[in-house]
Amino acid sequence: MDGAWLFWGLIYGAIGLGMFVYGRKQSRVVPFVCGLALMVFPYFVSDLYLLIGGGAALILAVWFIRV
Repeated sequence: MDGAWLFWGLIYGAIGLGMFVYGRKQSRVVPFVCGLALMVFPYFVSDLYLLIGGGAALILAVWFIRV
């Protein structure tokens, strides 16, 4: 792990926590699940570019999937 990986993992974890809390309080499934995935995702990905791309995809999924 290097500094960039830790930085992006922290950023995506913080965004995921915000989305998780928002989805839970508003009873919205998509932000809840994507927020949970953003918090757990950095633990299972070791490649920096995959971390950045996957995290961005999860954030954009909330924007484009409106239920």
